[in-house]
Amino acid sequence: MPEFNRRPIVWFTVCYVGGSSAAAALDMRGMLLAGAALLLWLLALLAAGRLPRALAAACFAAFALAVGGRLWADARNTTGLGLWTEAAEAGAPPEAAVEATIVSAVKVDGDRVSFRAAVRSARVGGEAPLGLRERMQVTVRLSEEPDLAVAARWKRGDRVSLAGRLERPAQASNIGGFDYRRYLYSQRIHWLVQVKGAAGVTVTGRERLSAAALMAHADAAREWLGSRMERLFPGEQSGYMKGLVLGIREDLDPDRYRQFAELGLTHILAISGLHVAVFIGGLGWVLRRLRITRESMYTLLIAAVPLYVVMAGAAPSVMRAGIMAVIGLAAAKYHLLKDGLHVLSAAALLMLVWDPYYLTEVSFQLSFTVTAGLILGVPRVRALLPKGGKWKALLDLAAVSMVAQAVSFPLSIYYFNQFHLLSLPANMLLVPFISMLVLPLGSAALLLSFAWFPAGRAAAWLAEWANDTTYALSSLLEKGRMFRLIWPSPPAWWIVLWYAVLLLLFNLLARRSISYQADRSSFRLGTSWVPVLLLVCMALYAYTPDRFQQTAVVSFLDVGQGDAVLIRTPAGKHYLIDGGGTVSFRKPGEEWRERHDPYEVGKDTVVPLLMKRGVHTLDAVIVSHLDTDHIGGLQAVLDTIPVRMLIWNGTVKSSPDASQLLATAVRRNITVIAAHRDLPEYRTDQYSSFHFLWPYPQVQEESAEAPSSGSGMSAALPEAPDQNELSVSLLWTLYDRTFLFAGDSGSVSEEAMLAAEQGHPAGPALSAKDEYGAKGTSVDVMKLSHHGSRHSSSASWLAYWQPVETVVSAGRKNLYGHPHPDVLQRVRNAGAALRRTDKQGEIQYKITRDSMEVRNALEAAALTALETPEMTK
Repeated sequence: MPEFNRRPIVWFTVCYVGGSSAAAALDMRGMLLAGAALLLWLLALLAAGRLPRALAAACFAAFALAVGGRLWADARNTTGLGLWTEAAEAGAPPEAAVEATIVSAVKVDGDRVSFRAAVRSARVGGEAPLGLRERMQVTVRLSEEPDLAVAARWKRGDRVSLAGRLERPAQASNIGGFDYRRYLYSQRIHWLVQVKGAAGVTVTGRERLSAAALMAHADAAREWLGSRMERLFPGEQSGYMKGLVLGIREDLDPDRYRQFAELGLTHILAISGLHVAVFIGGLGWVLRRLRITRESMYTLLIAAVPLYVVMAGAAPSVMRAGIMAVIGLAAAKYHLLKDGLHVLSAAALLMLVWDPYYLTEVSFQLSFTVTAGLILGVPRVRALLPKGGKWKALLDLAAVSMVAQAVSFPLSIYYFNQFHLLSLPANMLLVPFISMLVLPLGSAALLLSFAWFPAGRAAAWLAEWANDTTYALSSLLEKGRMFRLIWPSPPAWWIVLWYAVLLLLFNLLARRSISYQADRSSFRLGTSWVPVLLLVCMALYAYTPDRFQQTAVVSFLDVGQGDAVLIRTPAGKHYLIDGGGTVSFRKPGEEWRERHDPYEVGKDTVVPLLMKRGVHTLDAVIVSHLDTDHIGGLQAVLDTIPVRMLIWNGTVKSSPDASQLLATAVRRNITVIAAHRDLPEYRTDQYSSFHFLWPYPQVQEESAEAPSSGSGMSAALPEAPDQNELSVSLLWTLYDRTFLFAGDSGSVSEEAMLAAEQGHPAGPALSAKDEYGAKGTSVDVMKLSHHGSRHSSSASWLAYWQPVETVVSAGRKNLYGHPHPDVLQRVRNAGAALRRTDKQGEIQYKITRDSMEVRNALEAAALTALETPEMTK
C-alpha cells in the first residue's frame, strides 16, 4: 500500500493511458473486457489490503474517463463534406473553392508548397457554399519559377481563397505500409486540397488576434534565427546546426539523417528534454550572474520555458519536456512535489486530456516511455555498479545509455525496424560530445553573433571542428553493416510483455541493490537472471518470429507505375523481382523544381516494407530488365539490405541508374549472374524452384549493340537500348502452385517463348502434368507483362498458359493508360480472374501444401481462400 500511496498520480495516469489505448485500438467488446480486467485487478488489490479504496475508485474512473474522452473525440472527428466522399473514393475528385486560414508553417520544397488550413466554407462542385469548421491539408504545385517568390510571402495566419481539387488522403496500399489517411485522421484532417499553380491561392486578409497569428511571429523569428545560422555555418553544417539548436530540420542533409537513424542518434536532432535543460541551465546561469533572487529566477524561468517551446516548434517531445520543466520549476519554487515520475505523469495526463490523439504519435510514445524508464531504471542499475571514483562519469553514462537502449528497443524496432549493435557505444560517445560541446557552442555562436559577429563566427568555427569529428565518427561506426540488424515489427502483446518483464527486472534490481549497498561482498544476481534471460529469448523470437513457418508468400507490391515482387519460400528465403522506380520527366532549366529530399520508391516504399517484414537478407534480386520503372528502387535496396546474388538479362543500358546498380553490385561483391533459358532449374529449397524461360543466349547477342565503352564490368557486356523484349522471364513453383513472371515482354518475345516452349523436348517445369500438351499448360498466377500494355499478354500467350489468376502492376492515373482495355478483354475471354495494384494495392498470395489464399491491401475482405476446383491440384 505505501507504494500506491506514494505515487497516486502515477497510477491514475497509467489507468488513464490504458483507457485511452483501449478506446483507440479495441472495439466496444474489447473495451468492456479491458475494463472488466482492470476492475478485477483493482478488487484483488483491495482484498489483499494493498490498495486504498479512494485510489482504486480513482484508477477505475481514470480508465472510464479516458475511454469516454477518446470516444467523444472520435465522434467529433468527422467531416462536413461526407456527401462527397464516395465520389472522391471512386476517382472523381470534385473541384472546390475553399475559404480558409493558414494555420501551419508554409513549407516550400522545390515546386511543392504545403500547409494546413482551417476551413471556414467550401463551394464544392458548383453547389452552394457550405459553412465548415475543419482542417485540410493543402498542396500547391508551382507552375513556374516566379511562383516561388509568391509562395514565399504566404504566412501562417493569412486568410486565403483556394481553388483546387478535393481528394481523400491515401490509405496504406501495401500491407503494413504507412497509412497517410490514418495519420491525418489523428490530426483531425479528412481532405486534401490539390492546387495547381500559385494563382490558385489568393490572400484575402490576415488574422490579427488568433493563435495562428501569434505562431506566425514565432515562425518569423525561427526563420530569422535560421538565416543567422546560415551566415554562421557553411554548407551542410548550417542545416545540421539549425536542426540541432533550433529544431528546423527542413535543410538537414537526408543522408546524414539516415546515418544518424541507423545508429539510433536521431533523438539528438529532436528538440526535447536535453535542449530544454540546456536552455534552462544557460538562462539560469545568466540570471544568477545578474544576482536575481531565487524566487524571481524561478518565476522568470517558468515564464521563459513556454516561449522556448513555441520557438522550438511545439512538437510532442518538446511539449513534454516543457510541461515537465514548468511543473518541476514550480515545485522547486514552492518546495512541493519533487518526484520525477509524478512530474512526468502529470505532463502526460495534461497532454492527453488536451488531445487524446497525442497517444498515437511516435515522438510522444518514445519521449514519455524513455523518460519513465530512465527515472525507474537508472538509479537501480547505477547502484549495482562500482562507485567509480575517477570513472564515475563514465559509469553514470553507461547506466543511462544501457537503460535508454533497453527501454526504447521495442518501440524502435516496431517503428523503424532496425537496431545497430554499435548504437550503445555511438550514444555513449556522441551524445555527451554533442550535448556538452556542440550544442552549447552552437547556441553560444548564435547569441554572440548578435553582440559581435566575429565572436559568433569564432564559436561557430569551433563547432564546425566538433561537427567534422562527429561526422567522421558516425561514418566510421555506420560502415559496420554487419552490426546493423533488421527486425520485423513485433505484435502489440510482445511490446507489452517486454515492458512488463523490464519492470520486473527493475524491481528485482532495486531489492538487490539495497542488500548490495549494505554489504558489497554479498551481492548476487539470483533471480534477476530470470527476466534477463526472458528478455534475451524475447529478442531472439522478435528477430525471426517466422523461423518455423513453412508458408510461402508471393507479394506483388504496390510501387505505382512499376514492378516489385517479394517472394518468401517455404524455407524462409527471400527473393525480390524488380524494385519499382520513378521516371523523371524533368526538362533542362527546371532545376528549381528539385526537392530537398524527393520521394524515391526504393528508400520510401520498398526498403521500409522489406524491413517491416523482417527481410534480413535477400538471397537474390532478379532484375527483369534495366528500365527505370523496374530498377529505380533497387539502388536503395542494395545500399540497405544485404544481397547475395543479382540476376539480370546480361546486357547494359546507357542510363545512370542502370550503370550505378551494376557498379554497386560489383563493389559490394554480390554474385552477378546473366539469366538465360539454357540455365538449369534453380531449386531454392525442398518445396520451391524457378526456371528461366527467356532470354535465349543468342537472342541477347542479336538484340544488343556493340559493347559499351565504359570500364569494368560494363565494358565487356553488350548494350541494349530497348530492354523490354529482353526481359528475364521465369516460371516459379512453390509447393505445387506456379507463378509466371515475364517482366515487360511484348508480343515479339512472347511468341518466341511460345515457340521455344512448344519446341522444347521436355517442355517447361510443368511438363509432367497431365494437362500439358499442344495447347500449353495452366499456371495459377500470371503477372501480366508490361503493366497491361496493349502489345503484351496476347491472346495466344494467355491461351497457352491458361492462368487461373492474373495480376497487373500499374500506377493510379498513369499516363500510359495501363492496363489497356484490350488486355482486360483478353483476360476476360481467357476466363482468368484479374487483380490490379492500382485498384487493390498490394496483392499477396500465401501458399501452403494444401491451399493458397490471397489478400489485397485495399479491400475490406482482406483474406479470401482460393479453393475453387481450378486452384486445387
